[in-house]
Amino acid sequence: MKIAIRTGALASATVLTLVLAACSSSTTTTSSVATSSTPTATQAPLTGALNGSGASSQAAAMDAWRAAFQDANPGVTVNYDPVGSGGGRTAFLDGTVSFAGSDALLSADEVTKSLTTCGPEGAIHIPVYISPIDVVFNLDGVKSLNMTPDTIASIFDGKITKWNDPAIAADNAGAKLPDLAITVVHRSDNSGTTSNFTDYLEKAATTWPYPHSGDWPNAVGEAGAKTSGVVAIVEGTKGTVGYVDASQAGTFGLVSIKVGSSFVAPSPEGAAIAVENSPIAEGANGKFDLAFKLDRKSTVAGAYPLALVSYHVLCANYKDASAGNLVVAFEKYVVSTEGQAAAASAAGSAPIGDKVGALALASVNSIKVG
Repeated sequence: MKIAIRTGALASATVLTLVLAACSSSTTTTSSVATSSTPTATQAPLTGALNGSGASSQAAAMDAWRAAFQDANPGVTVNYDPVGSGGGRTAFLDGTVSFAGSDALLSADEVTKSLTTCGPEGAIHIPVYISPIDVVFNLDGVKSLNMTPDTIASIFDGKITKWNDPAIAADNAGAKLPDLAITVVHRSDNSGTTSNFTDYLEKAATTWPYPHSGDWPNAVGEAGAKTSGVVAIVEGTKGTVGYVDASQAGTFGLVSIKVGSSFVAPSPEGAAIAVENSPIAEGANGKFDLAFKLDRKSTVAGAYPLALVSYHVLCANYKDASAGNLVVAFEKYVVSTEGQAAAASAAGSAPIGDKVGALALASVNSIKVG
């Protein structure tokens, strides 16, 4: 179960004004880290290790963020273990790491646990990464296919079992589809990518019988641990189909999904269009807890609604000043224009954009330290 989200889209200009005003008028003690979002050294040089873990979808972006931030702050080491969204949230709530990367929001139970981990103000989410989820396949001589949401759902539920099935052939005139069994590949671990993929199937398809979840819901096909496990199985076996963050899609065949009356190929631009046309709503923990309610049924031209927004899950209050100052400084860089450009270059993600970037920076600035 996900966090209850307050209904209704927020008017962007009004929200930004309120958020920034709240930041500037706060009388609480906050981090003394400089407000610049670029990875420059602060007046008092930062030192120590910042530890995070979570979504493997963020791995390439995290490598770029870590490298730039450490170059600018040579006394700091940033560690990130891409164990998957569920593992990252568990480590964060156990107090093992200072932040989690997650493609899914904390559940209601996890929100409650965050009150113990972080104190009475609990945890907040900030969006840091937008990416398409690619439906990838391994077929000789076929590099692209069109599929409706119902076709994708039926494949991953084991109802369509051959590549030359009439439902696939109907949308791919001229494609040389083999009389070959389809092998579905899915994640074995609790995964934010799985949560987003099944959320898309639940909302966009009429043939998917399961509620969305970070855990794969059926016994169809083979399972791989983390994104790398799915990639390895698809890469090594003909006739396979899986779902991965676009940064890990490599040279696999790609599925274009039906959006309105057109088929749309996965792209960072399409994912950004889908996100931009979905409401930004306040999360359960007040105006600084940012979340998207993605419109999986979008018919906006060019939108690719099989997208994910990946978050960093942070404490609203870090009692450990050293850890808190490192978190604030690092996250300011991550959500900055420079940080988002670095992620786009390294991972092929879509920048979160000026509007969301300003909201995310206000959230980071709201974090209390000490």
